[in-house]
Amino acid sequence: MHPRARLDTRVSLVVTLAAAVLMLFGGSLWLAATRDAIHEEIEAATRVAEQWVAVLSHDADAEPTHLIQQLSAVGRVRANTLEITTPDGTLRYRSPAPTYKAGRDAPAWFAALLTPDFAPRMVTGPGLHIRLLPDASRSVLDAWDNAVAAAGWALAILVLLGVAVRRAIDRALAPLTEFEAALAHTGDGRFDIRLPRQRSLELDRLAEGYNQMAARLAASLHDNARLEEDQAFSRALTARLEEERRQLARELHDEFGQGITAVRAITGAIAQKSRDDAALHGNAQAILAMTGQMQDGVRAILERLRKPGADAPARLDDALRAYCTHWRGCYPAIDLQLALAPLPATLDARFSLAVLRLVQEALTNVARHAEATAVSVRVASTGAGLTLKIADNGQGFDASAPSGRFGLTGMRERVCAHRGRLDIITAPGTGCTLNIDLPWAAVPAAPVTSGESA
Repeated sequence: MHPRARLDTRVSLVVTLAAAVLMLFGGSLWLAATRDAIHEEIEAATRVAEQWVAVLSHDADAEPTHLIQQLSAVGRVRANTLEITTPDGTLRYRSPAPTYKAGRDAPAWFAALLTPDFAPRMVTGPGLHIRLLPDASRSVLDAWDNAVAAAGWALAILVLLGVAVRRAIDRALAPLTEFEAALAHTGDGRFDIRLPRQRSLELDRLAEGYNQMAARLAASLHDNARLEEDQAFSRALTARLEEERRQLARELHDEFGQGITAVRAITGAIAQKSRDDAALHGNAQAILAMTGQMQDGVRAILERLRKPGADAPARLDDALRAYCTHWRGCYPAIDLQLALAPLPATLDARFSLAVLRLVQEALTNVARHAEATAVSVRVASTGAGLTLKIADNGQGFDASAPSGRFGLTGMRERVCAHRGRLDIITAPGTGCTLNIDLPWAAVPAAPVTSGESA
């Protein structure tokens, strides 16, 4: 994988490279124009020098020495090197080297780019051959000096442009840091951050979209938590209703069943002894028929009150695990640890419901008020009852000060209703620990479901 670079670095590099490409293109145009200018300059100087040497050679007498003296007196011919040779090729005179920027020359590669091709010019004098060699080295050196200065300015401009673009992009993208922090906060399961209005229309729309999303997620999380609480309460209420139905069925069976059975027995005895008394025997048979109908009616009521499997008690440990699993899903930013000791297989439904509601209320308070990052729930059983310990690392509170919270009040009332004990250990900045001791509640004996009759 390619290493990832920051967006501001990439954009500044792209802008700087684009500017560098433009400068290189401009430099290539400048090189072409400069080469043409040097060609025109040297060509014009060579033509002038050629005409001057031709006129000087024509006006001179037949003595070659006199012509050489005249040319040497002139010295350097502009942009040309002058050589005088005899017909047999002996060099008689060569013009001096240029004094302009003497001792310096442009680099060979640069000179090769800018130096045009010139043919030597020949002028024949009295007994002499005069050759003009066009020399563009001084013009090329001037172009090199200009190119070096321009390159320095171009480099400075590129550096300044890169820095300016980087600072401008950093300033434009500065709000993205807030977006990153908000998204990280959201990833932890907290949706309370709202982004302010931004300096650009696009970022402002993005911030508005994030705020709406966070608000909807927070509302959904709250609704889901409340729905789960309502579902837990509904399940507990259903369990309570089932218990009431079972208790009512037992009472109907015990009270009405025994009474009806007794009435039928007495009436049967009367019917056997009153066979000679037609009126009494008829009334006894009528009573037997009526009690039979009553017995059938009670049996039908018992069948409606009882449902298959309704006598199976709810398991408190399964309910606690299920609720803690759901709570972790609702509040992923808080680490919940559940330590659950083995519990009796059968517990009183009201006792189990009370324990579940205590855990539910304690964890709800942690999520809403504690600002904790970790909470532990420990459930243990003893011979006398059940111990419950819920501890968090949140901000804590002053237990002696009135808080106006009804959750703790409700917990105290539940614990008191089951003859238990609630201890709160907390202080501002030290978290909160709830220690709850509940004595075991008596489990009603399971009624007989087979072989019973009314």
